[in-house]
Amino acid sequence: MLLRIFPENPNEKHIRTVVDVLESDGVVIYPTDTVYAMGCDIRANKTIEEIARYKGLNPKNPDLSLIFRDMSQLSEYTVIRDNTIFKLLKRNLPGPFTFIVQANNQIPKLFKNRKKTVGIRIPDNNIVLAIIRTLGRPIITTSIHDPDEIIEYTTDPELIYEKYRDFADIVIDGGYGKNEASTIVDCTGEEIEIVRQGLGLLEF
Repeated sequence: MLLRIFPENPNEKHIRTVVDVLESDGVVIYPTDTVYAMGCDIRANKTIEEIARYKGLNPKNPDLSLIFRDMSQLSEYTVIRDNTIFKLLKRNLPGPFTFIVQANNQIPKLFKNRKKTVGIRIPDNNIVLAIIRTLGRPIITTSIHDPDEIIEYTTDPELIYEKYRDFADIVIDGGYGKNEASTIVDCTGEEIEIVRQGLGLLEF
């Protein structure tokens, strides 16, 4: 199903349709403030494993991130004791960043690697934030971007639908996406480290 949702003022009925799919452990492809991404409900362990396999990742320790609606929800799933890191996140989110931070016990076991860290996002995109607000929980996320080459399906929702229609239950058409991924920032070491420079320019 290809569902058109306008980012300026997302239709509540359409958002509810997407949330119903997530609550049924379905896979949704949605726009962010960078590239389009696919994800599912944080509680849908089998679906998380399916997405990991589809992406060629280890289903028992997938390299996937979480999208939150705001800093308040983020604090329910993470451990950020350092005030400097908290201020850094607050200054740059919502925005085109993935921050790697310490996870707490609310994160599914699937995400707990040996370091117990997790990638977190709060994209500056009304559609995905409305979905998470209505769902009441974070969703897991992984970009459908091919880092090796810029190809059309990363930006055009109709081409994304053609490519992923057999795997995703809903592809949201939220307009053309960007073809540059988020900036990844590791906040778990002694110093804050930019792991991958993407669209976001970090403001310290």
